[in-house]
Amino acid sequence: MGARWSCSIASLLVMATLGATSQVRAADELRVTGDVKRPLTLDVAALREMPAAAQTSARLTREVSGQPQTAAVVKGVRLLALLEQAGLAERDRFDWRKTVVIASARDGYRVVFSWPELANTAAGSQVMVVYERDGAPLGAQEGPLTIESPGDVRSGPRHVKWLSGIEVKVLRD
Repeated sequence: MGARWSCSIASLLVMATLGATSQVRAADELRVTGDVKRPLTLDVAALREMPAAAQTSARLTREVSGQPQTAAVVKGVRLLALLEQAGLAERDRFDWRKTVVIASARDGYRVVFSWPELANTAAGSQVMVVYERDGAPLGAQEGPLTIESPGDVRSGPRHVKWLSGIEVKVLRD
């Protein structure tokens, strides 16, 4: 009986390890889904290969425990460029006016942007999917991808670490 239990425990450990490996792989990818013409699955390499017009960078200053930190330069892809690549699945020509974009982290944290905000405001045009900080890949505390909204007065609430999904939803009557 002891040998049978040890085989079962070993099997469970192998399955748990394989499951954890697939979760890590899934966390390294960003999926753009919802009311889009072309759902996307992208990793850091795919984002780096996007056209220069889609690429952006920003100098960010953060506060940690009320203390300003050294400014960092982040590099990434404009969120609107990703959404334009996926294309809005419009049923009528005014759908873009009532579309929300939900950015989700691996741990379930979510933030919302509106399509008109991203397409028609200075702050919205700065929202980016970040893959690099100060010339290096993002650290383990942030994940391979994050969302930054440098144009927000308070950028913290819409900073999404371990970004895993972008869902586009047209709000219908």
